[in-house]
Amino acid sequence: MTRITTALLAGIAALAAGSAHAADITRLVNPPPAFILGGVVLPPGSTIVMLSGQLANPIDPAKTDSIEAFGDTKTQTISTFNKIKTALAKIGYSMSDIVKLTVFVAGDPKLGGKMDFGGFNAGYKEFFGTAENPNLVARSTVQVAALAGPNFLVEIEAIAAKAPK
Repeated sequence: MTRITTALLAGIAALAAGSAHAADITRLVNPPPAFILGGVVLPPGSTIVMLSGQLANPIDPAKTDSIEAFGDTKTQTISTFNKIKTALAKIGYSMSDIVKLTVFVAGDPKLGGKMDFGGFNAGYKEFFGTAENPNLVARSTVQVAALAGPNFLVEIEAIAAKAPK
């Protein structure tokens, strides 16, 4: 049995047994150096919020005609996470409530059409696994041919959850 499967089964067993921690969200931690989770177990009755894909804001709202107007992958990642942070705050959630991300990264012309995975991870690490938010998330990151507009390099969907009280 894999480590993730064992942890998942243990989490489910704890929920079924009605343990004192049954209302906690269980984060299945990967061994270092991973900085994403292996998975997440949500207890029954959790409130779940699913945010649609978010894109970066332009650096200067008057300029939207190039990739440079939105920034490189790291810059767009930070901008997109700030949009997600704002959207969550409006409904009483925070970045620490995020349990799952799906990340779409377009190839950067400056990198020969390859995604800048390092740039994305650098932006991600400013929001997760920090002193302000020590939580990590389950995450998928995929390269796509293109996003909704030609100047976007990153789109992020987020799922946030709160356990019942």
